[in-house]
Amino acid sequence: MNIGEYIQAKRKLHGLTQVELAERSGVGVRFVRELERGKSTVQLDKVNQVLALFGEELSPTKIKMS
Repeated sequence: MNIGEYIQAKRKLHGLTQVELAERSGVGVRFVRELERGKSTVQLDKVNQVLALFGEELSPTKIKMS
């Protein structure tokens, strides 16, 4: 599951339309649509605005190299 699929699932779980999600999180509807479609170039700060609505945040983690 990618981040777009995850957000779409959370949105549906909470009974929100894409328009409602955009309005409540402070981003544009176009951004939500592109995010849910899996656009590869999205701004992390906007992704976090959307995730904040669900009490979550995306952050980088260090990858252990063997």
